[in-house]
Amino acid sequence: MASSCSCLASPAGAALCRPRRPRCRVACSAADAGEKSNTETAAWFSAGGKNAGRLACGVLAAWAVASASNPVIAASQRLPPLSTEPNRCERAFVGNTIGQANGVYDKPLDLRFCDYTNEKGNLKGKSLAAALMSDAKFDGADMSEVVMSKAYAVGASFKGTDFTNAVIDRVNFEKADLTGAIFKNTVLSGSTFDDAKMEDVVFEDTIIGYIDLQKLCTNTSISADSRLELGCR
Repeated sequence: MASSCSCLASPAGAALCRPRRPRCRVACSAADAGEKSNTETAAWFSAGGKNAGRLACGVLAAWAVASASNPVIAASQRLPPLSTEPNRCERAFVGNTIGQANGVYDKPLDLRFCDYTNEKGNLKGKSLAAALMSDAKFDGADMSEVVMSKAYAVGASFKGTDFTNAVIDRVNFEKADLTGAIFKNTVLSGSTFDDAKMEDVVFEDTIIGYIDLQKLCTNTSISADSRLELGCR
């Protein structure tokens, strides 16, 4: 990534760069126990000193290892039949209680075709790991602090959804509508946004790996201001 910034060596050995805007790029690496090579990760976030830098590196290192061994669910992957459980949509208000990081569950969380438009209280902070969300509606919903590891959100609608402080890890957003969504201080590791609508998306203090950032920047629907926030070329 091209940048016009001054870099200083941090005590941890990572380069801290200060571009024209008040943001820092923290580069760090995480070695998988079963791999010889390192997985490089990076994050853009508001300048917050050495402790913030170490925290971002720690978060990204952990998710880099997990993402390498547990990739995003592909859109072509065969999904289970739609659940016939009468209250399956209400299960989102409880969420998963196990396997937050790895998407492990004792019973599938099937939210396909459910409508949570303008839901402001029941989704906040819930674990929706490995949830099946395709063609569901979350427009205007408060999904701050949710954990969505390995969720499948192909074709879902998240117009104006608030993902502040959420963990959006290895989520498939292919062809999803994310117009006006808010990713403030959100971890976006290993997620895919192929053909997603991303006009006016807010990327404020978003924590994202360098490779993931490169892929995200290929989405041409991202507005100019959002591309500047991300640091796209």
